[in-house]
Amino acid sequence: MATDYDAPRRSEADELAEDSLEELKARRNENQSGVVDVDEDATAENFELPGADLSGLSGEDLTVKVVPKQADEFTCSVCFLVHHRSRLAEDNGGRLICRDCA
Repeated sequence: MATDYDAPRRSEADELAEDSLEELKARRNENQSGVVDVDEDATAENFELPGADLSGLSGEDLTVKVVPKQADEFTCSVCFLVHHRSRLAEDNGGRLICRDCA
């Protein structure tokens, strides 16, 4: 088939602009589907956290020794973490604030 290079070029936008409203509705309905694709593998119960064993089936009992707050430590009144006295930034009338929160 011969091509006429002198003829004006038509883009898809030009062709769509000339289509009737009924043709556009028919194309839209053909492209859409009423069925929702559900991936059974994407449910939240199948997600695994990297490096975490939350199943409780490992047989290991984790034991942590809890040590009470020492004399040279304080509890920040903003973040409520226990810090060493060297991390104290402010002491506002008994409100101790660490360097991170100051």
